[in-house]
Amino acid sequence: MRKNFFIMMLTFLFSGSTFAAVNLNTASQAELEALQGIGPAKAKAIIEYREKNGSFASVDDLQKVAGIGSATIKQLRDEIEVEVEKNKEAAAKQE
Repeated sequence: MRKNFFIMMLTFLFSGSTFAAVNLNTASQAELEALQGIGPAKAKAIIEYREKNGSFASVDDLQKVAGIGSATIKQLRDEIEVEVEKNKEAAAKQE
């Protein structure tokens, strides 16, 4: 009985991290590639777009990346998020 309870608890603990949304503004190449429909080329394009143009303001901004359309965004909407880094927000408020 204890063994089953222990296994259930471990499953519960690790399943919570499985459902965490990927932040488009901070995600690594590997994190982006873990998303359904995003391979190495699209992950690299997302990172290059982010480095060139700055943070994404919304999930829909992902459509500005070459090779990513509305169907991809619709598929990923529940798995991705856009969160601006706190230190960038603070710097913007000081200006």
